[in-house]
Amino acid sequence: MTRFGIYKIIRRYTTQVVKKGSDGRSRPVSPHVWRHTTAVHLLEAGVEVNVIRAWLGHASMESTNRYAEITIRTKQAALEKCSVPSVAEERIPRKPVWQTDATLLNWLQSL
Repeated sequence: MTRFGIYKIIRRYTTQVVKKGSDGRSRPVSPHVWRHTTAVHLLEAGVEVNVIRAWLGHASMESTNRYAEITIRTKQAALEKCSVPSVAEERIPRKPVWQTDATLLNWLQSL
């Protein structure tokens, strides 16, 4: 099967699927859209970028880095990690945890 045959199959089965561009106009779903979506999902799942590069068949990391864009889910996860706890007992300590860990401080002094 050639790439043109794959393109025709995807076009046939995705006629009802509508993808909106950044300008709001609908754009057809193509094999490239599937490759891009798969690469982004692999990246979100924690797969190393070099593995994604090999899977996509790219010769250089430059091509793969286009797929390594930050998605809304990734941004949301980063923001959740930075949020301040709401419960009073879970407040962020004034001193970093390592400064109150006696075992760690003793080990550092022994170096």
